[in-house]
Amino acid sequence: MPLAPGSVRAARERTERSLVLFGVGGASSLGGAVLLVVSELVANAARHATASPEAEITLTMTDHLLVVAVGDLDPLPVTLADRSAGQGLRTVADLARAHGGDVGVEPSPDGRGKTVLVRFILPSGTP
Repeated sequence: MPLAPGSVRAARERTERSLVLFGVGGASSLGGAVLLVVSELVANAARHATASPEAEITLTMTDHLLVVAVGDLDPLPVTLADRSAGQGLRTVADLARAHGGDVGVEPSPDGRGKTVLVRFILPSGTP
């Protein structure tokens, strides 16, 4: 997805469609958290990853886990320590924790960029 004006809205719309396919409603607590996480991470990439013209957004669902991944090509690291992270990353971490999950950052295999991973534990009965 290009990092340009309108990227956050487009990312939310695509994510909401994917959530519906996964059986997670955007109006549910989990769906709302995922949409906000995608919004925050794409906004951060657009604001801070100036060396990256685009971001890759991936949602993966297993039996017990929903993972949101937002990657960019900017080599600058993301710091997740509570005191140095911005309000958006603190919000992302709080939402993940509220759903039993966590946040991590992985460098790209080729060393050009990174991916922020947000893991949510799925509630019982989620398809």
